[in-house]
Amino acid sequence: MRILVVEDEHRIANLIKKGLEQESYAVDVAYNGDDGYDLASTEEYDTIILDLMLPGLDGIKITENLRKEKIHTPILILTAKGQIQDKVKGLDSGADDYLTKPFSFEELLARVRALMRRPKTAVTENLVASDLTLNSKTFEVKRGGKSIELSSKEFSLLEYLMRNKSRILTKDQIISHVWDYDADILPNTIEVYIKNLRNKVDVGFKKKLINTVRGFGYKIE
Repeated sequence: MRILVVEDEHRIANLIKKGLEQESYAVDVAYNGDDGYDLASTEEYDTIILDLMLPGLDGIKITENLRKEKIHTPILILTAKGQIQDKVKGLDSGADDYLTKPFSFEELLARVRALMRRPKTAVTENLVASDLTLNSKTFEVKRGGKSIELSSKEFSLLEYLMRNKSRILTKDQIISHVWDYDADILPNTIEVYIKNLRNKVDVGFKKKLINTVRGFGYKIE
């Protein structure tokens, strides 16, 4: 799952990024409104964490512009302001939730998870492909009732494949969704991760779930 953080206070932005990465999310950060809008309007994200007060475009304008462009990525706005009218203005612009600074990371994480569970995002915690199960909240992966230990990136890759079950995913799609925007990833890196994932998910089982579609990419049945 991929999240965009748009926050001009570098310390706060970097703390959010570090915390979310520890929860196995891929995180991009923009420190001003213009860069944040460019990323939000051109890249695919599962959630956007957006400060209201930003240099360049402010959070309200970014939200309004995204909604006008029919981009419905869930948006959690952050604000140091406590007035009701500021919160209302943010929600009326098209944001989905708000959080007033200062806040605990645990509350931010809970709100991000809640946004991802909303029906319009088609995000569920429990994913199933044949006898393979994945829980995105507890990070548990099992096949045939047997627990499978995965690294953070292996988990994110498997989750992306399972959320797009039976759909062919190209290497570029996998890189853009599982890794950060500025990550230096080569296409053959994906081959290595797919091989490692197969060794853990498919080896020892009669049915192979992770398939290569030559010339196109990968899919899980």
